[in-house]
Amino acid sequence: MASRSAFTLSQVAKHKSKNDCWLVIDGRVLNITKFLEEHPGGDVVLLEVAGKDASKEFHAVGHSKAAQNLLLKYQVGALEGNALQEIDDRKQAPETSFHQTRKEMRASVVKDDQTQKYAYFLELFIPLMVAGSYFCYRCTTVVN
Repeated sequence: MASRSAFTLSQVAKHKSKNDCWLVIDGRVLNITKFLEEHPGGDVVLLEVAGKDASKEFHAVGHSKAAQNLLLKYQVGALEGNALQEIDDRKQAPETSFHQTRKEMRASVVKDDQTQKYAYFLELFIPLMVAGSYFCYRCTTVVN
């Protein structure tokens, strides 16, 4: 991490290009220019929130612990007026690339679907019954 400087949001807003990309997450000012190519969601996602406070977007995605630890690697300072917790050196982000830490990430899908299990069976079975009935009808009514 570079020096621990305090930045205002207007200072961060000046860094929103692909060659100079900064954003704020949880009061930490991050220079993510080098990370743009490594981000699994692509650089477009990061460039949309460049120069802004992206805390809500970051937490809405549900990033893994490995991704959260990467914040420390790219931190260049803090947002003015925010008190950050000091981070123990043992917990500091490793100097590895994102691709090396990818195997630690996990994804989960929350499914709020209330459809009964038999409904899936019926969605397949009924069209097959209709097609089968039509086929039987055609075979039995063919004139030789």
